[in-house]
This record gives sequence, structure tokens and C-alpha cells, in this order.
Amino acid sequence: MSSTAKHAAIIGAGPAGLMAAEVLAQGGASVTVYDAMPSAGRKFLMAGRGGLNLTHSEPLPDFLARYREAMPHLKAAIEAFPPDTLRDWSEALGQPTFVGSSGRVFPKAFKASPLLRAWLRRLDAAGVKFAFRHRWLGWDEGGGLLFATPDGPRVINADATVLALGGASWPRLGSDGVWTAPLAAKGIAIAPMRPSNSGFTVDWSDIFRDRFEGQPLKGIALTIGTHTERGEAIVTRTGIEGGLIYALSAELRDAVLAKGMATLSVALRPDFAVADLTARLSASRGKQSFSNFLRKAAQLSPVGIGLLQEAAVISGRSLASLPAADLAELINAVPIRITGVAPIARAISTAGGIAFDELDGNYMLRRVPGVFAAGEMLDWEAPTGGYLLQASFATGVAAGKGALRWLSQRAAS
Repeated sequence: MSSTAKHAAIIGAGPAGLMAAEVLAQGGASVTVYDAMPSAGRKFLMAGRGGLNLTHSEPLPDFLARYREAMPHLKAAIEAFPPDTLRDWSEALGQPTFVGSSGRVFPKAFKASPLLRAWLRRLDAAGVKFAFRHRWLGWDEGGGLLFATPDGPRVINADATVLALGGASWPRLGSDGVWTAPLAAKGIAIAPMRPSNSGFTVDWSDIFRDRFEGQPLKGIALTIGTHTERGEAIVTRTGIEGGLIYALSAELRDAVLAKGMATLSVALRPDFAVADLTARLSASRGKQSFSNFLRKAAQLSPVGIGLLQEAAVISGRSLASLPAADLAELINAVPIRITGVAPIARAISTAGGIAFDELDGNYMLRRVPGVFAAGEMLDWEAPTGGYLLQASFATGVAAGKGALRWLSQRAAS
């Protein structure tokens, strides 16, 4: 773009917004990033607190399938800015990456803060300006961007705007979803916000809750309907959460919202065939306690045995009285009754948002020319594992490029 007189406003200083700002600044636009919070990337920093999972190393077709129904809408953006390109981008900022044992990709520094600091330095060198404590309220009567600031209302006129305000999870970090009101007032279709990658509630017995709160269930497989995932989950005081639960959160959430509950089947020893378990459990336990017998014969952890006891109590049966074959089947099909979804404010991400039909191929809102949208504002969800950040970065790039095209057309007219 030849004209630097064109001003682009980015609303939201998370990964999608910052990436759009970088693309626009590199294209010659004058860029200002506005954010309601006192500093940039607050949720990004939270995401990296336990290790910043930037993306995933699995083959791109498998990677894209993780977005399920939204895959056709996100495919072009992610193919244009795929995981390898994101890794190169990180390395160019002095933050090389590595692939973990699970295939997940992390910066070698492991944290988000070094990457964010380097990124902000590069944006500053490119001339990107920041205006914090600016909460976007919508548009004024003249089409200007209306902000609430500590100094009172402020109206900004921009030649192009990229909205990257996030979803509705962790509102204290800036993603509160209040942007839905001004967009809905423009007639833009917005799917209701729902928690994604969230925990779920279970009515544990007091004995189980007090003994096993915080304990991990390792090496298990979880099934709901036709969906099965393997990994690890965590027992919480109010229910269950963890990476394995997040991988099935969409199915669990939809079942709970539709029926008021869902049944999750747990395979405690998924690598053991029922016949093998039956043979092991048919052996004499001698003077061992029943718990010790299960621990040795079926290689079950204390929390796994506790989960079996929960299922037996609910069914009104004594675990020790079950025939070996029935016990073997129960070990790999322990039912957990999910009674509710954890609040959206504690979810890692959200489902719902701006319908893709409201966007053109440049990520511009059809009803509001010159306004683009990216990141978690859009109606998609994905499991943890690098998929959330990858799509946020990629759609930020796509919206930034779309805004550049818009500005170039305006400069030429």
C-alpha cells in the first residue's frame, strides 16, 4: 500500500489483534491498537503460565479436522499461515520452538512473556501505537468508533477497523463478550456464547471428594457417544477437568445443555482386553485387601479404585461381590454422571460468536464495510493443544491482509 495516510484501528490487543496490527504496519498503514485493559496480551500471558502451547506438529489435514464444523471456514486462513509459518515467525522474534512428546509446539523459553515482549518491541519499531484503557462501545451516529476512557468518551475515525475482542471466558483479563450488543444492533448474526475447554460438575460422594480432590486419572480413555479420547483428567472438588475433558468438552457441553446431564464412560485400563482383565481378577486374592488386590491385579491407582467404588455405590452393588468378568467390564466402562458445565468465566475458551456468513472472503463484515473481525470473536471452537492460538494468529493475519486490501482500494480511488 502506497499511502501511509490511511489509519487502521485494531480493537483488542490479544494474538489476533496484534497479528493484524503487524500485517497492517508492514503494509504501510498507520496503526493504533486499542484495548480496555492497562496492557497488551493479558489472556495470552495467562495461557502461557503453565507453558505456552503455540501450535501443534501433526499433519495439516489432521490439524484442520480439529476445528470440526468450522474447518471449511478456517481452512484458507490456516493454510495461508500454517503451524510451520507460526514457528518461523516465533523464531524470527528470537523465540525458537520445540516439539514436545505429545506433538505440541512450545517456545524453548516455555513462557509467553519473552515472546510477547519481543513482539511488542517489533510492533513499536514498526510504528504501531497503543491506546490502553479504551473500552469500545460501538459506533457513534457518524460512524466513528466510540470508546469509554478514563478521561471520558472518545471518538476515533479510522479508514479500516479490525475487531479482535476475544470471546467471553476469563472476563477479568479483558474477554467479556460485551461487544455482542453493538454488533447485534447492526443486524449481525451472533451465535450464543458457550463455555469451551471447560470443566464439568459431578455429584461426587463426600468420601471420594475429600480423598481424591486434585488427583489425576492417568492413561485413561474417555468416551461420550461415538467420541473417544485418551489422556489424563483431574478430579476436582466439584467435578472433573483437564486436557482429556477439554478434548470432549463440546460433546459433553451440548449433551448437558440438551438433556440436563451426560454420561461419560471411563476406561481405566484401555490397553487391557476384557478377557485379560478377567483372567487377572479371577486369581485368588488371598489375605490382601480388595483394594490392594485391584491395585496389583489390574494395576489401578487409588483414585481409579475410588472411581470404581463410586460407580458401585450408585448402582447399589458391592464392588467386591462382582464376578471377575463383570468387574473387568466395569474397569473399562466406569460411568460418570456429568450434571453441569463450569461457568463460562472459568472456561479456557468459548464457542459461539460472529457467524461466518456475516464475513466475506477478506474477513470483512458484510453489513459494516471497512470493519473486519478475527480470533475468538468468530463462531468456532477447538480443543487445547495449540489449535486455539493457531486459529487466532491465522485469522488475525487474514483480517489484517483483508484490511490492507480495503485500504489500498480506498487509496487508489
